[in-house]
Amino acid sequence: MAGSQLSALDVAFLCLESETTPMHMGAVVTFTARGPVDPAALTALLAQRAARLPKLRQRARAELFPPGSASWSDDPGFVAADHVHHVVLSSLYEPDPLAAYASRWIAEPLDTTRPLWDLTLVTGLPDGNFALLLKLHHALTDGAGAYAVAAGLLDGVKLPDRAPAPIPAPRSTLDTVKGALGTVRDQAGIASSLVRAARPPLSPVSAPPSAERRLGFARLPLSELRRVRRAHGGTTNDVVLAVLSGALREWLVNRGQRADGRTLRALIPVSVRGRAGAQLGGNKLSGYLCDLPVGDDDPVERLRVVRRAMTRNKAAGPSRGAGALPLLADRVPPLLHRLGTRTAGRAAPMLFDLVITTVPLPPARLSLDGARLAEVYPFVPLAPRHAVGIAVATYRDSVHIGLQANGAAVPDVGSLRDAVLKSAARLLDAC
Repeated sequence: MAGSQLSALDVAFLCLESETTPMHMGAVVTFTARGPVDPAALTALLAQRAARLPKLRQRARAELFPPGSASWSDDPGFVAADHVHHVVLSSLYEPDPLAAYASRWIAEPLDTTRPLWDLTLVTGLPDGNFALLLKLHHALTDGAGAYAVAAGLLDGVKLPDRAPAPIPAPRSTLDTVKGALGTVRDQAGIASSLVRAARPPLSPVSAPPSAERRLGFARLPLSELRRVRRAHGGTTNDVVLAVLSGALREWLVNRGQRADGRTLRALIPVSVRGRAGAQLGGNKLSGYLCDLPVGDDDPVERLRVVRRAMTRNKAAGPSRGAGALPLLADRVPPLLHRLGTRTAGRAAPMLFDLVITTVPLPPARLSLDGARLAEVYPFVPLAPRHAVGIAVATYRDSVHIGLQANGAAVPDVGSLRDAVLKSAARLLDAC
């Protein structure tokens, strides 16, 4: 079955792919088993459900026209079971065997000549529990769309039907010209903002190219973050950003780097994905740039600074400013991405120091083969020359924070994980 054409932004994510910059998102999801787990039966169930998801059967195929473009097409050799694996962990040699295995797993690039996903069932966890490790290439979807793809693997989750695209009303010649001029004006505004936002690439969290990765898991009680929000205002996301600002401050100090008087600029992706029919599409992204106040030792003042910055971002909207660079990338012809995206990607440290993204999850309790989903830690790809990337997912009564680090620059991500917990405790104490 023929599929849709990749957007220019989807093509850009394919072009960024390299051995040291794999562009897949990841998730480590743990489940509480009801009884003994049958790995063969569970992997067969996962393969069966994956085979029913059209997006997971397709691979990206280059097209002659428009030059540099690509489209999704069914892989004639597709066998879902080839993408589903099983490993048994041993706790003999690692203090956290799941994190250690997942670090090696996420470092392995996907084969871009095949459907762009991989799933590993991990057994051998304490109390007979198990985990799923899922990779989805960023060209396939963004974080908001990843759940719509992955949900088809879970029990009883009904995805919204793809609504037919509305037929646009006829536009007059004058409206067409105005629309084209508006698009050009918006593009020029974003490009101008990018130039003004560029800085010397002297980030304290820069990193050399490396294929090594380190993963860390941090879990915070949602009730405590809401308590902070009630005491000091803002959104729960503002509180999380303030917690991460404090964690990055302590992490810098522990690495022997100066934190006082310094900020770290985060790119915060923003979904511009519509409802229903757009849920299963490719990337629908914009973004905000937020200077995290790592130079301030007062946790409440850090929250105030983050609140003000995010309020300004939201007032301006997701289609303006340097953070809207994904929108600009989506309007660049695919051929230019083929020619220059990898080179342009190396300039990422000139614009931002790390990515902090939020993956939306529903409040309903989720399960797999009757086993309840306990934890879900998402992971964002590392931009070129970045030392760390952070992804956040709220599920039920907890906020789960996935930390991914460049192994050459951060041999032990545990110090950053501990700093997250300590920063959250300090902010809670200030209530």
